[in-house]
Amino acid sequence: MSHGHGHGHGHDGPVPLGPTAARVVIGLLTAIGIAVLLGTIALWPSSRSIDIPAPFQTSGGGAVVTEAGTVVAQDIGPCGSTSSGRVFTGEPVPPAMNAYECSRSVITIDSGPNEGTRTLLEIAPGPGQPDLRTGERIRLVRQTDLSGATQYSFYDYARGLPIALILVAFAVVIVAVARWRGLRALIGLLVAFGILVGFMLPALLDGKPAVPVALVGGSLILYAVLYLAHGVNLRTSSALLGTLASMGLAALLSYLAIRLTSLTGLSEEQNTDVQLYLEHVSITGLLLAGFIIGSLGVLNDVTITQASSAFELAAIDPSASRRDVFTSAMRVGRDHIASTVYTLVLAYAGGALPLLLFFSVAGRSISDVITGDAVAIEIVRACVGGIALALSVPLTTAIAALLARPVGSGAGSTPAAERPRGRHAR
Repeated sequence: MSHGHGHGHGHDGPVPLGPTAARVVIGLLTAIGIAVLLGTIALWPSSRSIDIPAPFQTSGGGAVVTEAGTVVAQDIGPCGSTSSGRVFTGEPVPPAMNAYECSRSVITIDSGPNEGTRTLLEIAPGPGQPDLRTGERIRLVRQTDLSGATQYSFYDYARGLPIALILVAFAVVIVAVARWRGLRALIGLLVAFGILVGFMLPALLDGKPAVPVALVGGSLILYAVLYLAHGVNLRTSSALLGTLASMGLAALLSYLAIRLTSLTGLSEEQNTDVQLYLEHVSITGLLLAGFIIGSLGVLNDVTITQASSAFELAAIDPSASRRDVFTSAMRVGRDHIASTVYTLVLAYAGGALPLLLFFSVAGRSISDVITGDAVAIEIVRACVGGIALALSVPLTTAIAALLARPVGSGAGSTPAAERPRGRHAR
């Protein structure tokens, strides 16, 4: 991100980058980067261990251990076999007496200390119960009962292979269409996931304040993702500065909105569990952090588009003034805002669809539904994201126009390194 982007192309025209504007942007990003690193050090989670919450413990109080299994036989018959959940070879022991009928599945255990043996799952009919079929692969919980015997029970369907295939298809399509830039974007996603799992979640579990954690973690993600995907240049730097400013604005708006609407987040079962079992974690802070991180993707999308548009427009028409570049890029931005607001609202509405369906048969008025905590969270989240999104467009466009067409420069002032080479902004 050096000034060298604008030097050394050997003509006698005005200095192309506007050294002052470039220095200001680079200086700001450097200062913010240093502050983010210091924040990361200050908020780095300690090594203290946290007790496993009760819902995630086995009956012995330890962590849940799962093993692979395959359904090899399935029928409906009398339950009560002493082989249920136990390890055996051959066939399960028939029940001592004819009890109620249930679904009986013989499972081969494919991993762990009992690999190669079998167990029996007896599943009573009812809503939410698994409907197993012969040949299906599942995950089993392995634990030890009070007598010291190994006990197995159904945990979930095995989805490792299909999810891996979907991820591979996603990566192949992205790289095939976007090529090296797509590959760099995928690497950026892995870095973002690493920051989320390696820093943000442990810091929140450690009781660190949620908003600083979200801002520091979000900034780390933005620096990594933007520069990896789009390269280290002034175009990307202008988008990064606009996104960082917009994220700060989203944090402030989120705080004000949550205080104004008295949202608690306790309508969501996961938040209730957090309050019950992780008392040192602030639910309101967690809600705020979710608002901030949730806004990053759409902000990043809009800001990089606006920066690219401004630089491309400046390169296409070297005689255009900064005002012309800004005005033209804003026309692109307005279209983008209109379409992205739909994306935001519909995405949140889709997430709340089961909840809305449940409320629709509860006989409650639409005003009660909308102002209830669960739906209000999605409305406020969408509105805060929309406001930050809309304001990020003129902010990023102004920064990019300033860098693409520096103050006092005339025709031919577009940086050579930023001129398009047979590609468009998006």
